[in-house]
Amino acid sequence: MKTKKSTLQHLLLITGVLFCFACTEEKPAEIKTEAVKVEKNPFRYYKDIEVKPGLNFEVVSWGKGVDSIGGYQILMSDSVHNNFKSTAVERKGIMTDVWNMDLDNDGNPELYIELLSKKNISDLNVFEYSGGNFNKIGFPSLTSNQKKGYNGNDKFFIKNGDLFRSFPITDPADSTKKIVKTYQYKLSGNSFSTTEIKPE
Repeated sequence: MKTKKSTLQHLLLITGVLFCFACTEEKPAEIKTEAVKVEKNPFRYYKDIEVKPGLNFEVVSWGKGVDSIGGYQILMSDSVHNNFKSTAVERKGIMTDVWNMDLDNDGNPELYIELLSKKNISDLNVFEYSGGNFNKIGFPSLTSNQKKGYNGNDKFFIKNGDLFRSFPITDPADSTKKIVKTYQYKLSGNSFSTTEIKPE
């Protein structure tokens, strides 16, 4: 009988001790979180263009302050031939698009970099990668005749492998009417020629 009583007392004692430890256990420390200062991304534009397997061009635009002023870099990675090149260019305008073409069909890729140079006026910078170098090809400005009635809102587009530019102008005969002018660009010997496409 004494053994039963003694065992019961021991059990009660152990339970009491465990209860005391449970009550005195410290609460987990609170984790203090501070707001992390997020830096503004200096790379305003990025695009990776695969010309063919193993040959990529990456274009990245950067600049602090005014959006329309800064620079951009073209990075060429030819992993097949273990060849890597780059070129850096100053820019005046906001980069809006980049694409690859071979408009002159000479086997050398050309990169077309579209920049919004003013609020609604677009322009192109063109680079051909040839002989291990980036060669800038001057994209023609609109002539005074082409600029008649021009107010921007250019759109560059590709159709059947050809490059076109269209923009609305005010009809000289009726100022309430808008006409869309379209020009086709051809490239030969690193020089562009322009042809107006008349509406059908």
